[in-house]
Amino acid sequence: MTTADVEAIRLLLARLGVSVDDLRDGPTTQRAVPTFREYVGQVAGAVPPSTRRAYESYWRQVVAVWGDRLIVEPTPLEIAQLAEETKRRAVLRRNARGGRSAAEHLIGALRCLYRYAVAEDLISERDNPAARVPKPRRLTSTRRALPEARLAEINEVAATTGNDPELDTLLLRLHTETACRRGGALALRRSDLDVEDSVVQLREKGGTVRWQPVSPTLMRHLLAHWDERGSGADGQVLRYRAGRPLTTRRYDYLWTRLGQHLPWVATQQVTTHWLRHTTLTWAERNFGYAVARAYAGHTGKGDGGTTTTYIRADLQEVATALAALTGEPHPLGVR
Repeated sequence: MTTADVEAIRLLLARLGVSVDDLRDGPTTQRAVPTFREYVGQVAGAVPPSTRRAYESYWRQVVAVWGDRLIVEPTPLEIAQLAEETKRRAVLRRNARGGRSAAEHLIGALRCLYRYAVAEDLISERDNPAARVPKPRRLTSTRRALPEARLAEINEVAATTGNDPELDTLLLRLHTETACRRGGALALRRSDLDVEDSVVQLREKGGTVRWQPVSPTLMRHLLAHWDERGSGADGQVLRYRAGRPLTTRRYDYLWTRLGQHLPWVATQQVTTHWLRHTTLTWAERNFGYAVARAYAGHTGKGDGGTTTTYIRADLQEVATALAALTGEPHPLGVR
């Protein structure tokens, strides 16, 4: 070996951050690579509850197929094949999009798993197979804002049919006034109701928490609902007649029933999220983009680019928009 060879090796070791002493100490003990059955349980216990709810059914599927395989074994091709199988076997719902969402969530669940594996040095980022499998391209959403007459039809049917019209009309008004998602409504607790300022605290996806104005009338109905059906010192606000906390099944029942009375609801696959589109579209048309963005609870730059750093609306402006929407003065609105 020449002097030049030795110098080249020294230069390489310096760039890698490795010393001669490191080499002399011998190989370090590495953690054994786990199987999917072992690692899914570990990751499921480390992620937030919302992430666990979103991915746990897909993790169960991975364990059922690859449970005893090491997490380093599957190839990008195998992951793509499993995503296609998931797509074919997806449950057909009213708003199904050909299983694309199921395939997207399967890949997302595996990417989440492998992010932890990379962080723990169980696998290198270069060898992460899930990162090299593209998610299915999302189709353009069919959701849109509902005309005022259509929204009135929905509220009329909800108030005159079903086994609990009081609950259903309260749900519809809550979503229409706040433009919240289902998760935000279901997470609402008694301590989230600020009567003095007539605002509610919403906890939604991504761990976001925000205060959202509601009309004094809606606040009174929420309090009356809690007084009649609530349980515990600070439990979930929305409940069935018997006091059992509401679940997403109530939404499925509500929109199925509305579709039976209003064929256009079933044909166009209208869901609760259409109410969010309706309210936010109205807010943007009447009060501008900044207010609509604040009304929606969007905070990241990805929601509208760098300009959103400078274009922000405050809670008072959202309250003013709500007052115009409901025709009822709000305590925080511009007087």
